[in-house]
Amino acid sequence: MVIATPRANTDVFTLNTGAIIPAVGFGTWQSEDNQAYEAVKVALANGYKHIDTAAIYKNEEQVGKAIKDSKISREELFITTKLWNTDHKRVAEALDESLKKLGLDYVDLYLIHWPLSTDPATGEPYSDVDYLDAYKELQKLQKSGKTRAIGVSNFTQKQVQRVLDDKDVTIVPAVNQIEAHPLLTQPELTEYLQKHNIVVEAYSPLGSTNSPLFKNPTVVELAEKYEVEPAQVLISWALQRKTVVLPKSVTEKRIISNFKTFELVPQDFKKLSNLSEQYGVQRLNTLKGVDFSD
Repeated sequence: MVIATPRANTDVFTLNTGAIIPAVGFGTWQSEDNQAYEAVKVALANGYKHIDTAAIYKNEEQVGKAIKDSKISREELFITTKLWNTDHKRVAEALDESLKKLGLDYVDLYLIHWPLSTDPATGEPYSDVDYLDAYKELQKLQKSGKTRAIGVSNFTQKQVQRVLDDKDVTIVPAVNQIEAHPLLTQPELTEYLQKHNIVVEAYSPLGSTNSPLFKNPTVVELAEKYEVEPAQVLISWALQRKTVVLPKSVTEKRIISNFKTFELVPQDFKKLSNLSEQYGVQRLNTLKGVDFSD
């Protein structure tokens, strides 16, 4: 048995803009109504400085209220929100709406949530606009100061390369936020992004609701070995592979413990990295109309 001593994680990464992003962020997906307010309030009171939300989460107002009530200065915080699929023809307006709900003058990072532009009237993809057009509008928002950095989410290597290859794209995405955990390591995409100085943000690092990872024999074995929670094993692994990690919880005890990480010895890190070879690659978050193949 190896007894780990998890410590509050204050590590940071540097974006290609020069800005600093805290390595451990607090995710708010599936946290609605007052639940989001209480969870973010607890997170901010216990060391988190990086909060991740999105228009489609419908909790920006609650997140903003928790930020305000925390009394933490705006400059100390890193706030991310995201552009939803049905807003790709009204990018500036969508960000203004998010800022109003958050009660902020700017966000630190604004992402295209999915590489899918959808007509809100029909639910079908637009024929005349896609994610590349939306990204070009995001560039204008960074230049305006309403967001300090821009990026993408759920993009494949091919989609990121299409953005980089366009003659009108002058700002390289700062991040690509993707689902990443030991059952979905996405090694080729991760290597490609890091090569291009695009930070990888791992969402659903614990899997998702009722995740199979918490019951996975290897994860359980390592948690017992280090005398930590399974979630701490998964979060620490994600950090060791040099990715920003975005765990979420609405339980105070878990919010606090998720912020405390430790270092896995090399053989244990490798065990987790190879987990999908034994249990298969498992993508837990998909969206109709999005093709993840390159």
